Amino acid sequence: MIANLVPDELWDRIAPLMLARPVRRYRRPGRLPVPDRAALAGVVYVLCKGVAWRDVPASVVGCSGVTAWRRLRDWTETGLWPRMQAALLTELRRADLLALDDCAVDGSHVRAVKGGDHVGPSPVDRARPGSKHHLIVDRHGTPLAVTLTGGNRHGVTQLLPLLDAVPPIRGLRGRSRHRPRCLYADRGYDFDKYPRQLWKRGIKPMIARRGIAHGSGLGKVRWVVEHAFAWLHQFKRIRYERRASLHQGLLELTCSIICLRRLSRSF
Repeated sequence: MIANLVPDELWDRIAPLMLARPVRRYRRPGRLPVPDRAALAGVVYVLCKGVAWRDVPASVVGCSGVTAWRRLRDWTETGLWPRMQAALLTELRRADLLALDDCAVDGSHVRAVKGGDHVGPSPVDRARPGSKHHLIVDRHGTPLAVTLTGGNRHGVTQLLPLLDAVPPIRGLRGRSRHRPRCLYADRGYDFDKYPRQLWKRGIKPMIARRGIAHGSGLGKVRWVVEHAFAWLHQFKRIRYERRASLHQGLLELTCSIICLRRLSRSF
């Protein structure tokens, strides 16, 4: 079961990025800690099945839900998931599987069942408490960065933070890439302030204009971000974590899994 949840291709990439835990020596050491691979399998099990942490089958996964939650908390605090995604994006660029010249951004609402941080009344769900995922992808729909805000935050407010969240992507000779040449977005991002700031960063804004009938033709490129949201929301569609940092960590882990799927079809 552990090999199915955390295959060798994922474990071989994430294990070198994990920081070693401090060794505590006691007179009577007691039980050995749960292996990191088993704890990661518990995290992926919750991510795929959408069950509560207390419902993780320890006999099947090899780790209790409480232990998996604690490891997720520790790994998130050490910044493991951004390092993992940056390493996978570098592999994708080295394999010529990234198209960074054209990128697209969009946002999607999710319901926050238990409330918590970064939760607000969702304008598309009768003001129920919810959060909003903001995503930037390349021309093929590969996620480059994801952020989390309350459900009542406008997507345009996360346009520049999303660009800043894209890590420097290496993999080829020369300078690393961390910004696109053209950025595609729907008419919700059509505010005069932000296109000017994109031009200052050397990015050409390709944003649909408000007040103009549909049919601008930008959807031929921008549809990939909707496809990426479909991949992203296959994993635990509704938000259950009260701590925004843990939900952000799960989002970044999901983006890493999507990137790994681009490299191999075995996972």
